[in-house]
Amino acid sequence: MADTVLYEVTEGLATIRLNRPDAMNALNTETKEALRDTLRRAASDTGVRAVLLTGEGRAFCVGQDLKEHVGALTAVREQGGGGAMTTVRDHYNPIVTAIAGMPKPVVAAVNGAAAGAGAGFAFAADHRIVADTASFTTSFAGVALSTDSGVSWTLPRLIGHGRATNLLLFPRSVPAAEALELGIADEVVPAAELTARAEAVARTLAEGPTLAYAAIKESLAYGAGRPLTEALAKEEELQVRAGASEDHRIAVDAFVRKQKPEFRGR
Repeated sequence: MADTVLYEVTEGLATIRLNRPDAMNALNTETKEALRDTLRRAASDTGVRAVLLTGEGRAFCVGQDLKEHVGALTAVREQGGGGAMTTVRDHYNPIVTAIAGMPKPVVAAVNGAAAGAGAGFAFAADHRIVADTASFTTSFAGVALSTDSGVSWTLPRLIGHGRATNLLLFPRSVPAAEALELGIADEVVPAAELTARAEAVARTLAEGPTLAYAAIKESLAYGAGRPLTEALAKEEELQVRAGASEDHRIAVDAFVRKQKPEFRGR
């Protein structure tokens, strides 16, 4: 595995860390492929019950590595074709699908600047804990591009269509305090406390009913674009599945005995 993305599993918590600090964790091809494959690994790893996504150094992720992108654009001009933007299909779409569709909770610990696709990755997570020194930027229009990395889907659901449109048409740096007010951030903490707080939240989730969390995520994603009758049918399907789980039986037994349940993720 490339050292541009680090992967560690401890007591059910997988920490995925972007590791190009000198480049503010900008996304070159090696990093995008490693992140995509690492997220898929976490999804299929039966020992993983929650995921913590963060960056090394002073940035969470500033999006596409524009130095590499310039080379791709030059090759397109010289050789023809549309190869410069195939990264959306090959990398960004699978990465966001892996985050949003992860059958386990994903916590983003936003340690610094999150821009472009980096912001999109954070938006796709289930919970965002943000350092008070961090910021978000939807930088696409600033480089004459449309949205990618799921931003057209996630951002309006976080802050509403009007505010999302404004941030996309007039890209700017949104500081942590404003991100909390808008609903982009779920929590803002002092930068020095970010790692401890994010790990504590992620570990709490890792100790929880993993199958129920997966069903909740699936239910929310399914219901986002369907009428009530279809959403109700999906809820029934998922509730029947959850009701047959060992975790549900453990929870009910613990409630009757007035004890704290110890979930097993099955």
